[in-house]
Amino acid sequence: MLHGLRNAESESRNGTNTRFAAFNNGPFTQGIQMISAIARVAIGLVAIPASVVFLGNTAVGSITANAAVLPKPTVDAPLARTPGEEVAVLAGGCFWGIEAVYEHIKGVKSATSGYSGGPSASPSYSDVSSGSTGHAEVVRVVYDPSKITYGEILRVFFSVAHDPTQLNRQGPDVGTQYRSAIYYTSDTQKRIASSYIAQLSAGKLFSKPIVTEVSHLAKFYVAEDYHQEYAAQHPRDPYIMIHDAPKVANLKKGFPHLYRNR
Repeated sequence: MLHGLRNAESESRNGTNTRFAAFNNGPFTQGIQMISAIARVAIGLVAIPASVVFLGNTAVGSITANAAVLPKPTVDAPLARTPGEEVAVLAGGCFWGIEAVYEHIKGVKSATSGYSGGPSASPSYSDVSSGSTGHAEVVRVVYDPSKITYGEILRVFFSVAHDPTQLNRQGPDVGTQYRSAIYYTSDTQKRIASSYIAQLSAGKLFSKPIVTEVSHLAKFYVAEDYHQEYAAQHPRDPYIMIHDAPKVANLKKGFPHLYRNR
């Protein structure tokens, strides 16, 4: 598999390069990666040209290129009467982008990148990136159920955070560690998640079948410190600009009532 761009900090800490795994080995994709690499090392880089963003989204078939606001879940929990904390754990490709989306949602108290879904204990980033642990990159979202419902958390997840029709990949990132998954913490969450997927499938709102896994959360492992708030700390990283910043922009556009500045 051809490996392309990834942030220099991740490379120096891990010695691997899996974040920008190629969509394919064709010259089109390699050309995009070369353009992005040149842009990243350019002195005084301010922004990736719009043409590069377009090409990146075209090459990977990213949902961010044509994200749409999906209907509300017909099965959901009501808003709680008093403030509190509940947890949603979601997998949808690179955790940088998922985390970035939920950090901009009203009612969310924290969004933490980590690993879940596999049997390996205390996995590292390099372990998970190898695809041998069974874990997926996930984000643990702590939210106030008196301000936002679990159903609304999932609505954002399916609308702008990722493409639920991509099996064991998300855009340029390939492998089971990038699968689409919802890890529920209660029977109520399981019922809401399963019902929403059935609702979206019945409505034929995606051109391909939804492949999102719905599984019980066994354990959540916090990812390394340098992955936390990655998009916020590295807004000019080409990967963030091409694949993750558009997700936040689509959140602001499609869910203005939920969007907040960090």
